[in-house]
Amino acid sequence: MPLTFFWVFLVLMVSGIPIVFALAAGPLAGFLLADQSAFLKMLPQRMFGGIAQFPILAIPLFILAGEVMNVSGITKSLVNFANVLIGHVRAGLAQANIVASIMFAGLSGSAVADTSALGSIFIPAMEKDGYSRAFSAAVTAASSVIGPIIPPSIIMVIYAYVMNVSVAALFLAGIVPGVLIGVGLMVVTAIIGKKRNYPKAHRRATTGEVWAAFKPAALPLMTPVIIMGGIVSGIVTPTEAAGAAVLYALVLSMLITRTVTPRDLVGIFYRTGLVSSSILLIVGSATIFGWAATVSGVPQALGRFLFTITENPFLLLLLINVLLLVIGMFLDAVPAILILGPIFAPALAQVGIDPVHFAIIMCVNVTVGLVTPPMGMILFVASGLTRTGIEVISKELWPYLAVHFFVIVLISMVPALTLTIPRLFGFM
Repeated sequence: MPLTFFWVFLVLMVSGIPIVFALAAGPLAGFLLADQSAFLKMLPQRMFGGIAQFPILAIPLFILAGEVMNVSGITKSLVNFANVLIGHVRAGLAQANIVASIMFAGLSGSAVADTSALGSIFIPAMEKDGYSRAFSAAVTAASSVIGPIIPPSIIMVIYAYVMNVSVAALFLAGIVPGVLIGVGLMVVTAIIGKKRNYPKAHRRATTGEVWAAFKPAALPLMTPVIIMGGIVSGIVTPTEAAGAAVLYALVLSMLITRTVTPRDLVGIFYRTGLVSSSILLIVGSATIFGWAATVSGVPQALGRFLFTITENPFLLLLLINVLLLVIGMFLDAVPAILILGPIFAPALAQVGIDPVHFAIIMCVNVTVGLVTPPMGMILFVASGLTRTGIEVISKELWPYLAVHFFVIVLISMVPALTLTIPRLFGFM
């Protein structure tokens, strides 16, 4: 089949058609024009087959666990604990924002959820403490990128399913890149805070104050331990771990803290259904798009084209990093992974790039794309929370984007940063 399907998809996407319809219309038009009726009849089966899989069930379950945690007010205990830990340094509230994002990453697995939950608390508090609204929004948006990188991660579950890579390996491989981004953002914040003389707490918290703040945050912080412990030990699959996370969140919020009532569950399930259905529709449409790409021989053609440029694996990674960053500015993380993963990964495997290594590079890239102007989804969320223009937030965001880009180059050039922990646990 010729590449008609790709051009149809591109034209529809640029024209503003929702991504889920553009993804499905591309293969449909391609097979129609190629007079491939046999393939055409297989499209519905392929689409529903793409989402009717046990591993995919982890996506709505992780979303549900994060939603329960958010509604229960657990976010506030994490915010308070982060502020007590690091609020005494210069720009302490901004630093606490980043630390809270690292903690929240182990609960939600979603950058947008991180921005919404923490932004609604931190941005008004930072503004009241003397920070500009644009800077507050920029710090929140930049640190929320950590959400899908530190496990659990919804986009890693999707990538693992599509590319047949171990979810546990990806979760473990994401720990170091996530921490590197967090540390880098804190360094930049310290420099900016000193330059602008941003405020700090009058004194360091006492041991008693730290303990008092830690107690309500301790049980929520056990969530990633339960998830990763169950997966790495082999006791549960990733999908079962997601179910365990939901059960733990419900027990914690309904029986221990008693901040969620049965009436609250109606809204929780409704919001989870909306978010999950939109993701699963995209997964189904992208499945047939990826199948059309495979039938058309796109991965093989791309591999041959890349080899005409260079056969150096590191130069190829740098080239693809640039392409992913550009694409990530306009395409959401989930469709970017579903469309580009089956195209790029086989081509890079031919030059010896480890599948887990490239998976993390791609997941970090498309996540950073969520906060990269002009079309990053997190930017729109932060803009909506602060009623500040995206262009104003973007001016404050560039130092933090530099950190993101540096970490991407670093993990691309030094595979050990991502592969050492999965290797230690025997998942490589």
